[in-house]
Amino acid sequence: MTDLPTLSSFRRIVIKVGSALLVDRERSRLKHAWLASLAEDIAELRGRGVEVLVVSSGAIALGRTVLGLAAGDLKLEESQAAAAVGQIALARSWAEALSHHGLTAGQILVTLDDTEQRRRYLNARATILKLLELNAVPVVNENDTVATSEIRYGDNDRLAARVASMIGADLLVLFSDIDGLYTAPPAANPDARHLPVVEQVTPEIEAMAGGAASELSRGGMKTKIEAAKIAAGGGAHMLIARGEVKNPLRAIAAGARCTWFLTPATPASARKAWIGGSLEPRGTLVVDQGAVTALRKGKSLLPAGVTAVSGAFRRGDAVIVAGPDGREIGRGLAAYDAEDAARIKGRSSGDIPAILGFEGRAAMIHRDDLVLGAAPKA
Repeated sequence: MTDLPTLSSFRRIVIKVGSALLVDRERSRLKHAWLASLAEDIAELRGRGVEVLVVSSGAIALGRTVLGLAAGDLKLEESQAAAAVGQIALARSWAEALSHHGLTAGQILVTLDDTEQRRRYLNARATILKLLELNAVPVVNENDTVATSEIRYGDNDRLAARVASMIGADLLVLFSDIDGLYTAPPAANPDARHLPVVEQVTPEIEAMAGGAASELSRGGMKTKIEAAKIAAGGGAHMLIARGEVKNPLRAIAAGARCTWFLTPATPASARKAWIGGSLEPRGTLVVDQGAVTALRKGKSLLPAGVTAVSGAFRRGDAVIVAGPDGREIGRGLAAYDAEDAARIKGRSSGDIPAILGFEGRAAMIHRDDLVLGAAPKA
């Protein structure tokens, strides 16, 4: 059997928490004791240097309780109203639970467009990474106050997977009311067998998924399988585990039953493959020999090394990096629009504020956003 990783082996973890875990339907309130235990687990990970981001459902479930909305399906405007009220309560609860351990929470509300439109994707990614750099715990939720059925994920499983890919997380944890994937829905089939590890999501694996898990949940095993495919594409492992127990992360570390979805890729290799092979270049940056040498040593591309700019690209678009002879040496994601790149080419990074009127980034292409081809033979 494949050796399974341990939680302590990861550097950046995204944890998805569903509404059914956070909200007590019978008492119509948040499960404060459970949330406190998860916050304790998160603090333990942070204490070991692991960065943690939470994707938390629960806003609509909390808001409908506060507003006294009846059980059952809600109309769109009712869901949006419930989310507007519930988001405040949810954010406050996370902030209070984490603050008991000296941790700061940062709320981020996103829509489908924020992960699909390139510029908004980059802005969301930059904000999340800055929060992690500042040792905060980002708490992400879909912005249900403005999202409509046409522009929404509709479940936080896939949203969590996209966020994990966005920030280069190496593990996605989906907490559920079930301890992993079974060969068939166990509630309907007593002969269903638990699968401890899935090394690849095949059509057979997808066929094992059932429907939605509960009234409070929009997703089910089907969306979790979709999340596994998204996570694997971004170089992240994923696991599905029962979240109803207190200290659920500690339970996983102690060997509680769950299902691991493994990937041979890493966030870095997946990102490089995406940049190098999946994006259509929108322009070209020609660089001098000094820049070529620096790039081969793993450095970022600075404006000073750029001699020519062509194309109509925007910040975040893929561009070709060409050497002095015009031959392609690599591809990367531009940190500037073409017009601004042309204005700062050949100049020191320190000159950028005076030229553009804003601080900007020091590199034209950051080394993490750059893929080089093989060096030419002598």
